[in-house]
Amino acid sequence: MAERIEQRIEGRLPELEQLERVGLFTRKEIKAVIKKASALEYKIQRRALHKEDFINYIQYEINLLELIKKRRSRVGYSFKKDEIEYSIVQRIHGLFRRATEKWKDDVQLWLSHVAFCKKWNKKIQLSKVFSAMLAIHPNKPALWIMAAKWEMEERLSSESARHLFLRALRFHPESPKLYQEYFRMELMHAEKQRKEKKEFEQAKMDLGEFNYSEEVLNGEMARIIYRNAVQEIKGAEFCLSLLSIAKLFDFTQDLQKEILENLQAEHADDPLTWDYMARRELEMGSLPSPECSSKQMKASEVAQKEERCCAVFEEAVTALPTEAMWKCYVTFCLERLNRKTNSEELRRKRLERTLSVFSGAHESTLLPETLYKQWLHLLLEVGLSEKATEVAAAATKRFSQSVEMWHTRLQVLIKLNSSDVAQCFEEAVRQVKSKGCLPLWTLWVEWSEGANSKEDTQALYQRSLFVIAPADSVTMKEKYLDWAYRDGGYKKAKKVFTSLHESRPFSLAFFRKMIEIEKEQESCKMLNLREYYERALREFGSTDSDLWLDYIKEELNHPQGKPVNCGNIHWRAMKMLEGELVEKFVSKYTLLQTGHL
Repeated sequence: MAERIEQRIEGRLPELEQLERVGLFTRKEIKAVIKKASALEYKIQRRALHKEDFINYIQYEINLLELIKKRRSRVGYSFKKDEIEYSIVQRIHGLFRRATEKWKDDVQLWLSHVAFCKKWNKKIQLSKVFSAMLAIHPNKPALWIMAAKWEMEERLSSESARHLFLRALRFHPESPKLYQEYFRMELMHAEKQRKEKKEFEQAKMDLGEFNYSEEVLNGEMARIIYRNAVQEIKGAEFCLSLLSIAKLFDFTQDLQKEILENLQAEHADDPLTWDYMARRELEMGSLPSPECSSKQMKASEVAQKEERCCAVFEEAVTALPTEAMWKCYVTFCLERLNRKTNSEELRRKRLERTLSVFSGAHESTLLPETLYKQWLHLLLEVGLSEKATEVAAAATKRFSQSVEMWHTRLQVLIKLNSSDVAQCFEEAVRQVKSKGCLPLWTLWVEWSEGANSKEDTQALYQRSLFVIAPADSVTMKEKYLDWAYRDGGYKKAKKVFTSLHESRPFSLAFFRKMIEIEKEQESCKMLNLREYYERALREFGSTDSDLWLDYIKEELNHPQGKPVNCGNIHWRAMKMLEGELVEKFVSKYTLLQTGHL
């Protein structure tokens, strides 16, 4: 092994000598490079190889290249690159090859090699890297797309890109992304050829030696891809994705028409089809005229377009009365409502239309749960509080098991200062299962703190601890303790803590809050702090090393503390903690002893 390493180091000498000769590196720096390279070589020549050693070596060589580049720029020397950089780049390729052969499944390692080749413009090498990577990882469509894009955009080889896409589709015949990118590539190729032909014609050059196929120029290759793709992949969403790509190119009107006709024929029962057809009306405005120059006329034209969109949506919800279809309609109305406009008339029409559509979906019992919140927010915003109360009640009746829906209704009632809040809370906790109802209880106690007596609020906190799931009670205990301190000071907080300190489960924050409360008192007692720390350590001593350290700090810094106890605390911590936590504790404990923590 030593001989092999020595040979590899000797192989570096010519480039290092050149670096010293041209004044880019000093002799001392050359020796440092040799020393570091020798250490890195030893690590990658061992029997037991580690990926990190190869990564570190590669990163060192890349950093060396970057340093040479900066030095060249600083001194203005640009010669001898073949003798210096070329050999380093080749060595990095060799390291990447060895690493990817050993750890073939590490895609990130392959991609790092790809990125390096791109940065240093090593096209031939990159082509080999892509071939090797795809042979190992043919099951990843993203890698095929990356390779094909590089062939198309960097090497300007549409044939190679096409070949890669066809190979990829043999492995992934049902990959939407592959078809989309292949479709885009063929249209880009057609656009490029159209531009070339136009430039030649403008220059009045003979096109005899150039073969510009009319089929390719008109996007027939993309049409073939589209027809094959829709045979393999069904659904309006995929068709629309291809249509959106085709619309980026101004010579695809016929292709767009074919996709649109197929969309209407094959996917008339898909809400996305109707949604697209409705929104398309926005793009089909009248031609600009001198009479339409005023802002008022422009607003009127926008209103007409939106009305045409809504007419299509109305037809859609009649032909396809589903929750998804209504969601598309409502979403469109909200988008238009949120668009800025200086026309009050247009704003009024949008608001009326949106509220009307919300009501229509609600009356059809097809308004999705997620949209009720937006409807209620809108009703409150425009001052329709009575309607908001009515809608909120209807929503919880329909989605009686939804915590979020009850939470939204209660927020509405609280905002309106309704007298039915307490009754609604009672109804909500009856309807909803105890598991997952924490948001309701949190909102209830927060409301009660400002609206009810202290006794009622305390009774509510105590009731919540018995009703909600044990895991959720952890949060309520923290809130209860915090409220007790804010409401009744230290004595009340201590009383609440005492009543709960045996009622598992706990959170560490619960104990830390009590410790913080104790430390805020003028007569802070170490005896009490020890009790809180001991109780916390009983629950979390095996998983939190910082808790032990904080306990030791208290013994060291508190006027009533006993530094002699620190040894015992340290010994107990070492017994309870495991693995990395022990190392972390020992490290910080050492810093604490030396006064650096």
